[in-house]
Amino acid sequence: MILPGAKDGEFEWLNHEQRGVLTTTQAAGLLGPGVLHGHLSRGRWRRICRGVVATHNGDLKPDQQWWVAVLAGGPKAILAGASAAAAGGVRGLRGDPIAVLIPAARRAGARLHRLPPDMPSVRIYRSSVLPDEHRQQGGGPPRTTMARSVVDAAAWARTDREAQTALAAACQQRRVTPAEILEAVSVLTRVRRRALIRSTMADIAGGALALSEIDLIALCRRYRLPPPDLQEKRRDTGGRTRYIDAYWREWRVQAEVDGAHHMDALQWAEDMLRQNQIWIAGDRILRFPAWLLRTHPADVATQLRAALHAAGYRPPP
Repeated sequence: MILPGAKDGEFEWLNHEQRGVLTTTQAAGLLGPGVLHGHLSRGRWRRICRGVVATHNGDLKPDQQWWVAVLAGGPKAILAGASAAAAGGVRGLRGDPIAVLIPAARRAGARLHRLPPDMPSVRIYRSSVLPDEHRQQGGGPPRTTMARSVVDAAAWARTDREAQTALAAACQQRRVTPAEILEAVSVLTRVRRRALIRSTMADIAGGALALSEIDLIALCRRYRLPPPDLQEKRRDTGGRTRYIDAYWREWRVQAEVDGAHHMDALQWAEDMLRQNQIWIAGDRILRFPAWLLRTHPADVATQLRAALHAAGYRPPP
């Protein structure tokens, strides 16, 4: 249905595209100031912050929150960092505050200082380097491409660990490739954590997809252990494809890094049976909880070195 005053259905199209979040300029331009005021005064619409309204009176959903942040951010504002990565489909990233990127020469407006309770906080970042190839074309609120989003998420993360989590999650969920991330970071010569981003991408390109596998590679470097082969594919006795976290093929030593889900009783029993089968086939297998790699890496390294030594490994002189 085309509302009275709308210009040939433009309002319906824009309202749909922006998930029911408009600037007052957009709404007044398409419907007229009187219609806009009427919807707000009668409570059919919500005023979110100065200059931004929702064309409903319910709570804001995540995609609507992203639109509020971008529209309130002013001219040329775009969704960025972990927020843009989440808008592109990456799961498990920190969602608060919403990250918005604006040109370095622009000042942030005051619209974002007074937001309703159902709206997360918004943090404004500035950049003088935002080529057209770093802007996502279509599909949701204006945002950076997945590669640029992940690079910025890593740069703006509170810790190195959080930065690597964002990088690993985006690659593991097949939303971006290491090559695309490296291409994006090559343009950002002064980005924070650039060396960490590049080294993490090298590890992921080498087969490490989970953060625990990246930790294991770093541990091997630190304690001068030979690097393992990662994501080795095997078929179990039931014909299912399995991936070994780390495998030293020459010495037939395996290492598995267990996350929290391995504590589930059924998963635990299945892991035991699989471990028994590996021993029957002639490989040595070591298993470590993921937290142990971070808190007691020396203990993990000692056991890995002992297993490799028992299997015939001798460190170079």
